[in-house]
Amino acid sequence: MNPMAMLKLKPLIEKFRYNHPKFPQFLHTAATGIDEGGSIDIKVTNAAGQKIEASLKINADDKELFNALRELLSDAAGQQ
Repeated sequence: MNPMAMLKLKPLIEKFRYNHPKFPQFLHTAATGIDEGGSIDIKVTNAAGQKIEASLKINADDKELFNALRELLSDAAGQQ
């Protein structure tokens, strides 16, 4: 991953956290409940009211990815 791209993301992430203060805690709590056989359901509604939905059934590979991402993000948070 390009380090300069990561540096550009930092202020955007901070602004997102400021605008949506409860969402990072939601993600943290939800991430602890991700397990094989579970599911992640996502729904996005645009300003016109159009909806798109997806449902992912979690398998062992997904669980491994989410664990790696969780470690990466917690390491990054510890460096702040």
